[in-house]
Amino acid sequence: MHSMKRHILQGYSLHHTFLRSAFSFLLALAAVHLEAATPPESVQAQQFTLANGMTLIVKPDRRAPTAVHMVWVRVGSMDEVDGTSGVAHVLEHMMFKGTPSVPAGEFSRRVATLGGRENAFTSHDYTGYYQQIPSARLEDVMRLEADRFANNQWPDDEFRRELEVVKEERRMRTEDNPVALMQEALHATAFVAAPYRRPIVGWMSDLDALSPDDARAFYRRWYVPANAAVVVAGDVQVDQVRALAEKYYGALPSRSVPARKPHLEPTQAGMKRLVFKAPASQANVTLAFKVPSLQFKAGSADDDDALALTVLSAVLDGYQGARLERALTQGPGRVADSVGAYNGLWGRGPQLFMLMGVPAAGKSADDVEQALRAQVQRIAREGVTQAELARVKTQWVASEVFKRDSLFNQARELGSQWAQGWSVDADERLIERLRTVTAAQVQSVAARYFGDDQLTVAHLQPQPLDSNHKPRTANAALRH
Repeated sequence: MHSMKRHILQGYSLHHTFLRSAFSFLLALAAVHLEAATPPESVQAQQFTLANGMTLIVKPDRRAPTAVHMVWVRVGSMDEVDGTSGVAHVLEHMMFKGTPSVPAGEFSRRVATLGGRENAFTSHDYTGYYQQIPSARLEDVMRLEADRFANNQWPDDEFRRELEVVKEERRMRTEDNPVALMQEALHATAFVAAPYRRPIVGWMSDLDALSPDDARAFYRRWYVPANAAVVVAGDVQVDQVRALAEKYYGALPSRSVPARKPHLEPTQAGMKRLVFKAPASQANVTLAFKVPSLQFKAGSADDDDALALTVLSAVLDGYQGARLERALTQGPGRVADSVGAYNGLWGRGPQLFMLMGVPAAGKSADDVEQALRAQVQRIAREGVTQAELARVKTQWVASEVFKRDSLFNQARELGSQWAQGWSVDADERLIERLRTVTAAQVQSVAARYFGDDQLTVAHLQPQPLDSNHKPRTANAALRH
């Protein structure tokens, strides 16, 4: 499971049009419920550090007798070494393959017996494991997860069988999807030194060469208490959760977190272009501009720009009938069947601002590329309206409101913020910062970040479809 929208662009999640529709839905509800545009009061999450360095975050929410329990490890595909791409994700699969006291497959069976559901996810930045269970069974899953975190083991043959499952996952989600393949090639082209150039699922040649000991070494290196956080949200008492965490996680032996080498991306010195040929029914265009990421540093101009770029992406494509949709997919000047915009607001690595489009019949990829850039240039010249600014800001507040209806979303946000090194109130600070973004700031970033020197362009050039090819269907063995 890959929840960050960055991976939407790599073929691992929902298409941007779904998110745009979701924003529209939130906006409509916001208009009814949020006249003051103020998030509701909620119980503040509390954060603790156990004796071995592991972090504990607890967020009480007693609206239903359930709880979400998560373990986050601050390691993802960006921490891999060239030649072993995909090992973080493969290890996520192997974490379900047993310990000395819990045989392979038994973990999931026990969670189901408790009336719960569970899964895991890997991103560039982190790996996470979760269970949603009746809150009365929290201790049971904490015992299971602590054992798995510390004592994961499996025979070589089990690794080789699961590796084939991961390869099939790559075939189904990437190699059978021409847009996903193009996006994968785009990231490998846009980034030179930054580890985001590698796909999360791994290159197939690396998966072919991956060994059981590669996964074991990665596990021993990064799965240490001081590099992990336990997040619990739901119908719980903070003191009780803390006592359980001390009992099951605090007893794990402490080890130091390995030093991370810097992966600084060199300054790009000119436009990069990629023409990607693949069997497809339609062309596709993606423009990727290098932009700053949010770090929550006091007085940071880059932080201000990252927030303004996020507002810009919402003005372009944040709701039904936003600028890109109106200008490029409607009326006599229609050039595209679909369009989108996305800003990578945060991450442990460098970020991209994406503009995407699918040419309409009779229109070329060049037509769409020029039209996408023209819309940003128009904002650089003319700015945005106060109505647009107010609308997208209201959407952010609305998303905060409705996020709190989901225990899973609350826990996920707390975990992802921890992975960035942020505090438990980062979501509320983010909203306050976004409220201060001005129309002048949006116009300024539109003028400064969309030149050729920061740009990588990818065109999907359709090739004839193979009439004998049968698309793969989902396999029950795939976890995601």
